[in-house]
Amino acid sequence: MTVKDQTASFAPNGCYVNRELSWLQFNRRVLEEAEDPATPLCERLNFASIFQSNLDEFYMVRVGMLMDTLHLTAVDDKTGLTSAQQTAAVLDRTRDLLAQRDRVCRALMAELADQGVELCPFAALSDKQLAFLEKYFTSNVLPLLSPQIIGRKQPFPFLRNKAIYAVAILRTKSGGERMGIVPCGDGVLRRLVPLPGDGQRFVLVEELIAGFLSKIFAHYKVEGAVLIRLVRSADIHMDEASSEMSDMLAEEYRKSMEKLIRRRKRLQPVKLEYQGKLSDTVRDALCTCLGLSKKHLFSSGVPLDLSFLGAVRDLLREKTELFYPRRVPQNSPNVDPLRPVAQQVRERDRMLSYPYESVRPMLRLLREAGQDPEVVSIKMTLYRVAHNSKIVEALVDAAENGKEVVALVELRARFDEENNIGWSRVLEQSGCRVIYGLDGLKVHSKLLLITRVHGGQVEYITQVGTGNYNEDTVRLYTDYALMTADPEIGAEAAQVFNALSMGEVVEDSRRLMVAPACLRPKVLALIDRETELARAGEDAYLGFKLNGLTDKLIIDRLIQASQAGVRIDLVVRGICCLTGGVPGLTDNITVRSIVGRYLEHARIYIFGLGERKQVFISSADFMTRNTTRRVEVAAPVDDPALRAHLENMFADQLRDTAKGRVQLPDGSYVRALGEPFNAQEHFCDQACSGAWALKPAVKAAPEKPRTARAAPKKPAAAVKKTRRGLLGRIIKRD
Repeated sequence: MTVKDQTASFAPNGCYVNRELSWLQFNRRVLEEAEDPATPLCERLNFASIFQSNLDEFYMVRVGMLMDTLHLTAVDDKTGLTSAQQTAAVLDRTRDLLAQRDRVCRALMAELADQGVELCPFAALSDKQLAFLEKYFTSNVLPLLSPQIIGRKQPFPFLRNKAIYAVAILRTKSGGERMGIVPCGDGVLRRLVPLPGDGQRFVLVEELIAGFLSKIFAHYKVEGAVLIRLVRSADIHMDEASSEMSDMLAEEYRKSMEKLIRRRKRLQPVKLEYQGKLSDTVRDALCTCLGLSKKHLFSSGVPLDLSFLGAVRDLLREKTELFYPRRVPQNSPNVDPLRPVAQQVRERDRMLSYPYESVRPMLRLLREAGQDPEVVSIKMTLYRVAHNSKIVEALVDAAENGKEVVALVELRARFDEENNIGWSRVLEQSGCRVIYGLDGLKVHSKLLLITRVHGGQVEYITQVGTGNYNEDTVRLYTDYALMTADPEIGAEAAQVFNALSMGEVVEDSRRLMVAPACLRPKVLALIDRETELARAGEDAYLGFKLNGLTDKLIIDRLIQASQAGVRIDLVVRGICCLTGGVPGLTDNITVRSIVGRYLEHARIYIFGLGERKQVFISSADFMTRNTTRRVEVAAPVDDPALRAHLENMFADQLRDTAKGRVQLPDGSYVRALGEPFNAQEHFCDQACSGAWALKPAVKAAPEKPRTARAAPKKPAAAVKKTRRGLLGRIIKRD
């Protein structure tokens, strides 16, 4: 029986978690940061806002997809749940989450009041405050409103995604009932309206509008009012634009993408939250007009849009104790600012650890390449770039200096499409050659290749990263950027770009792992190697740091590895469809998640112990979309000091008790116990102290972080045969 057949027949129960429910667990961990008293108040406000924006995007993308597939018979490949069952479970969990959010936000508002910033309910205002607000409303708000009464000649209006509306129940003079709807500014009006008097007291503009509906609908009696906020699906398939892209010119493709983006703004509603008392009449009318089930309506005890908390944080900037201590990305001790970066990379591999170290060396490398007379080409993949991108600026300068610049711009990077469309035009107009993703495959790799001809010989500088080429997010996301002059890695990176230029994928590679064809097979082969060694009675180890784990083929191999006795450590920030610690199945697997000051975004793969140990950094999570539907690149970290650096950082995250959570066998997460230790703060301190300077010998991570369940031993002859057969399979696959 082949390995593939074994996996296909291997379907244990009790250790799978549904993807959507696992994501909601992750967002609960974000919300827990908003109520953690150890986190400064203004940072807790930020986590509350992130919780809401996360939930909005989840409904726009994932729930939108589920609702699109309600009529299909397909089921989740891990839990067997249908789309209808998953949707019902998501709605139930969301109700619990929103109740927790309301409690957290009310507590935050109380703490804000203690700091002198108060959000005042309209119903609790004094006569003097109401008189002031009435004048403000008449002069500054009413002229900008566009109210509408629903009737035969005034159909129900289109409600914009994530905009707030005031809905009024109106009584006519003849006793009839009508419905009025008022958009609450939609970004035009100032959200926080200051109240007169001492201190910083405010009322939200939507509450102001709801409070003065009688002035808007002066010819009616206002009998009730409620604020609503609608979230629409964003589950539009951007591959529609690329299905015939081979027949399109670049501008036609961009216009096709722009058309799809406009369509997305009008997709079906998936969630409606309301604040205030929602009568049965209004509820039924909204559900009918929006095509929503009542189960998709959620009551909110706090403001419907928490984005105003950013403005509140700005009011408290001078109170530094309410924020995280200021941290600045440090200059890497391994890159001399007075010498060309490429020269240093040719001497030895270099690696940057964001956001603890500055992105400046990578920017210098790019700018130096644009001015180096021996550099003939610069090729780069761009997935998400900054709105004011210095990276794009460097590519433009290089093209103007006569270099061949090839930029693969992924126009299907969700919610960044418009930004990327704009940059693609800038690059093209500057003389760069712009190419786009493949049919049905997004290009998510983080790859830069600089080709130089020196003394008649071709030389490469390759930069492989785990995060986007975005100068804004490198200050917020934890990522790695490896810079190497390894000729084999450079040659394989060149193959990647050549394949992309011809609309193809890399079918085979030796040093790099390149999805979709040769990343998952290599990962599986290395997991199998450790599994066979454990079955032979040897110590075996796997360690992975990821953002998500959903790929069932990889999950099942990890379960098999655990049963064989392989010790497996997983640090998975978000979705994790595997449960560790389940007796007889995943005894040897621990799952941790870290949610802290910085967004954990780096991917690290560790295979084996001792001399056979291999360490990679990658752009790919172990999610099916990454391993089968995207172009991703994982690169080996061969320099002993850099490899030890990664292992030490991974080991430190395993002992994080400040922001680390440990998954229990029932799939729930609890705070990690032990000596107080915050890995992110520790890394900041190390970067500031210069502790990451390359040295001849660096202390490596412990080889045996815990004791594994022993696997049954085989006779020596069988062991020898098994190991030889496994190595043969690995060599053949590579």
